[in-house]
Formats: sequence, structure tokens, C-alpha cells
Amino acid sequence: MLQTPAQIKAALERILPRVAKPGRYTGGEYNQIVKNWDEIDFKVALAFPDIYDIGMSNLGLMILYDLINKHKNLLAERVYSPWTDMEAIMRQREMPLFSLESKRPIRDFDLLGISLPYEQLFTNALNLLDLAGMPVRSLDRDASYPLVVAGGHACYNPEPMAPFIDVFVIGEGEEAILKIIGVMRAAAHLDREMQLRYIAQIEGCYVPRFYDVAYHDDGTIKAITPNRPEAPAKVLKTIVPVMPPPVTNFIIPFIETVHNRAPIEIMRGCTRGCRFCHAGMVTRPVRERPVEEVLTAMDKILESTGYEEIALLSLSSSDYTNVLELTRKIGERFGHLGLNISLPSLRIESVSTQLMDNLGDSKRGGFTLAPEAASEKMRRTINKFVTHEDLLETAREIYKRNWRTIKLYFMIGHPMEEMEDVEAIIDLARQVLFVGREYHGKKASVNVGVSTFIPKPHTPFQWEPMGDMDEIYAKLDRLKRKVRGPGLRLRWNNPKESVFEGFLSRGDRRIAEVVELAWRKGAKFDAWREHYDEEAWQSALEEMGLDPAFYTHRRRRIDEVFPWEHIDIAVTKKFLTEDYLMSQEQETRVDCREQCFACGILPKLKDLRRETEDEAWKCPPVPTRKHHKPRQERVPVVEGIPLTVISS
Repeated sequence: MLQTPAQIKAALERILPRVAKPGRYTGGEYNQIVKNWDEIDFKVALAFPDIYDIGMSNLGLMILYDLINKHKNLLAERVYSPWTDMEAIMRQREMPLFSLESKRPIRDFDLLGISLPYEQLFTNALNLLDLAGMPVRSLDRDASYPLVVAGGHACYNPEPMAPFIDVFVIGEGEEAILKIIGVMRAAAHLDREMQLRYIAQIEGCYVPRFYDVAYHDDGTIKAITPNRPEAPAKVLKTIVPVMPPPVTNFIIPFIETVHNRAPIEIMRGCTRGCRFCHAGMVTRPVRERPVEEVLTAMDKILESTGYEEIALLSLSSSDYTNVLELTRKIGERFGHLGLNISLPSLRIESVSTQLMDNLGDSKRGGFTLAPEAASEKMRRTINKFVTHEDLLETAREIYKRNWRTIKLYFMIGHPMEEMEDVEAIIDLARQVLFVGREYHGKKASVNVGVSTFIPKPHTPFQWEPMGDMDEIYAKLDRLKRKVRGPGLRLRWNNPKESVFEGFLSRGDRRIAEVVELAWRKGAKFDAWREHYDEEAWQSALEEMGLDPAFYTHRRRRIDEVFPWEHIDIAVTKKFLTEDYLMSQEQETRVDCREQCFACGILPKLKDLRRETEDEAWKCPPVPTRKHHKPRQERVPVVEGIPLTVISS
């Protein structure tokens, strides 16, 4: 087996001419960070379990890469899943998965951090572990292996990946990863079990092996209970009260990636309360970056990267309090450079004419709006209420400013949806196109995107089933027949893919057996339509005796214990229950900024203690979760690096 960087580099010289896009595997890009391996105390491999082309655009990985490498005694390097051609050669030649920067085998690192932003990456994560020469199951890895830590939005229900991951970071990872590193450095001489007992005390850290799941005879969950005194009954998500400094020294890829732009996160969280929206619930509370910090970051990005497009990211960019000031100042400071400034997430009710004017000539390809539903009834049901007149007036102002294409995104299969609500999508698309033709004639167009509703964990709709598949296909057929003709274009996702995502996102720990079995049957790159192996998944489900409909098409009792019951997003179940019952009466809530509905997040935010913003990102040696009362047989709380206390 090839085990040294020199051996791997020599092998790559022979291999890369034989694979597609060799730039995926070379490293050496402008702005990459390479440190002296022998002078570093702790090494982290940051993995995105999909190909380089996609993973390089993941902002979460960029943030951690930048943050860890700012510490002189820490090192972070990147790793992505090889494409099928490269993987075949690697397996044939027994080449282990390696980092891009130093070409070190992943097994040489102290920690492997895996980003899981969506569930279709689960089998790729197992494949990545296997390519690294590591057992896929956590219990089979001792302290000689890197600690495997996973984070991302798909981890808010960690159970379908529980047997494979040592530690899940629930919530925002910037502080948690530094705390985990601190514990691992202090406890390096201990066995893996003892290391994990310390890590379980860090807020936001979920160690699956320290929890047992009991089931009722009907397959529903009876209880999820900790089996170690260090493990809290509920794992509270970790929140970063002060947004970390924005990344400005972006690595410039050698090949084209999915987003050829530099992103700046201008805001975290959302106050709108859309009942289907997982991200809107789990990322509360709202935190905004100061305007001047954004402008300074843009200066540095342009100096260090040469990007011609800057994306101002958040869940709802037009809800950013100072969006008008920001876009005006961007125009004043950078307007002469011809930059493309994109605001990818805009809400109809907060898109103002002034905002459109401030964007100037920065984007004219298409303007995206997401009504999600087209009838008043459905907008009230999902708590995304905007009047028909407001939407058409917004469309008018967009077309008036020389945008010729408006993209409208909808969801079908919402609770209580009927065919007439789908017909409303058709009518609305035609009306928007009619408005566009007033300004651009036949050059105006409307693109309609349609996806299938999935009742995600930690949302008010988590009790709801997915829509009946026969009805979903009937609704989709109606849209295909009628959203067509000059100026109208329909795009849709395959409802089967939504069911697949549904049972993974809503699964319990038994689904983990299905994930592993499907992977062993050849499933990987499940997010790629041409590689999704439905037969492997169906076979795995049958062998495990599980029906996906149990997870996707069954209405939950109000008092049912969810597989994610032990994960606390700081939004109370009481609030979610009330909001769910309100949806059935088509009652809406206003924006939380106008009125607080006591969802539970504000007390959590007030409890966070910080010294100063300047000190917020110093690497603490060994911080831990604090408990009010020490339990009998608890592992001693680690303070500083008391090796005499934690020595075996």
C-alpha cells in the first residue's frame, strides 16, 4: 500500500493523465495553506463527501479551514470524494485517500471532520472512510484512528449515521471544533472511550455510542436515554453569538466549480417562521454582520482572489436590516469595477424598488422569487403569506428594471393541498409572464421550479406525512401539461428522490443499517441522478425489514417520540406543536422581529457568555460543558490541560 506523501505524489504523476479533471486531485491552488507537518501539534482533515467541483463551493468547510489554520499550532487540509474513475484506480493500486495540501493519508491526521449538509451524502461518507483505510463503524475505531466528527444541517437528525460517527456537532461548528481539538490535545494519551467521555461534556457535541434507543412493538420509539453520566439527556445545539470574521483568502480552484464566486455570509438565522423550512428553525436566532465588515471583506477578497462575483449569503438576504445601505455603499465603492453582486435568497415582501435600483447592472440574467405556494389558503397554511397583488407588483418592478426572466419556486404536496391549489401555480405563472410581456414582449420569460414537500425534523410540519405519491404525480402531470409554451418553462424534481431524502432525514437508528447495507451493495453519489441506485436501496430496506413509508407517509401522534427527540435546537417542542395546530386552522404568525412568540431561542442567546469580540476566536485549551450538579462516577471536568487529572 502507498503510505507516504512521496509515494502518493509519485503515483499521482502516473495516474492523473488517465482520469477526468485531474485538477480535482492535485492541490497546489492559489491561496491554499501548507504548513510544516512536523512543527504542528494537531492535524485536521476537512472532508466534503462529494467531488471537488461541488465541495470547493461549500462555505462551511471554507470557514473551518480558515479558522483552524489561523492557529499556528493547528493545521487543516482538504479532502473530497474521488470521482468513480479515480476511485477505481485508487482501489486497484491500494492508494489511500489523501489530503490535497500535503498528500498525506487521512489516517495520519488526528481528526477527520466530515461536512453533511444534506442526506444524499451518507453513503459517500461511508465510502470516504473506507477509502481512507478506516473501519466505517465508530466502535471498530480505536484511538489510533483520527477522531471522526460530523456537522451540517443533515446532522440535526443524526440517527441514520449514528453508528459511523464518533461525534456530531449539533449547531454551528466554529467554537465547537476548537473545543474538541482542545480536549483531544489534552487527552491524546487516553483511549477513545475516555476521550469521548470528555467531548460529550462540550455543548453541542453528541456522542451516539453513549445513547440507547428503545422501541415500542409498533416500531415507534419508546425512549432515547444516555448510558454514560457525561452525556446530557438532551444535546443542546451550539450557537455562535458573534459571527466569525468572514473568509477573504479563498482558494482559487484549477477547474470550474458549481459556484464561481466569493461568498460573504451577511446574516445567520431567519425570523419568518415558514413551517416547512428546516433551516429557518434550526439556525435561529438572527445575527447580522455589520455593513463596514462586509465592505472591508469585499476589499480583501478582490485583492486576494480576483473574483468578479460576490454572493451576499443568508436565508433571506433582503431581510438583512441594512441591505439598502449595504447595496448602496457597494455601488459607491465598487461600481466602477463591473462586479456581479448576487443576493441569492430574496423574499417577495421585502424586495423593495430601492433594493432593485441599488443592484444596478450587477445582475440581469434572472431574478428569483420563492412564493412556495400560489393560493391564499396554502400560503396561510405554510405561514408564508404574501398577497397575490404584492407578488405581481414585485414582478412588475423587476421587469421594469430590465430583468427579462423571473424564476418562481413552488412546492407541491403541502399539508391540505388540493388540485385547485396546484392550478393556482399555473395561473400565477401565466399572470407573471403577462406582466413581463408588457415590458419585454416575447423576450420576457418565467421559469417555474417545483419540488416535493418533505416534512423535515424540528419543523412545525414534522408531524405531517408526505403527500400521497399517486396524487403528487397527478399534480405534476397537470403542471407539465399547462406550464408550457412560449416564455414558460417548468423544471421539477423526481418525487421518488424526495421520498428517498424523506426517509433518510426522518429515519431512526435502524435506518443506519440500511445506509451501510446499501453502500455495500454499491450505492454512492446518491445526489447524482445518473448514479442513484434505487435497486440497492430497495434491496437494503427489504433485507432489514423496513418500509420507507413508515418514515415518510405516516402521520405522527402529537405525543410521539421522534428519532431526533434528544436533539435540542433551542426552539421548544411546545412552540412547534402550537404552530403545527395553527397551520391546520390556516392561522399565521407575523415576522418574529415584529412580535416575539416565545419559541425558546432568546433565553438561550441571553445565556451565552462572551468576553469581547476580539477574544471570541482564541483557541481555548480544553473547554468543557458545565453541569449544575456533578453526578456520581462522572469523569472529572477538564479545566486547562490537567494531564495529571486525566491520566490513566
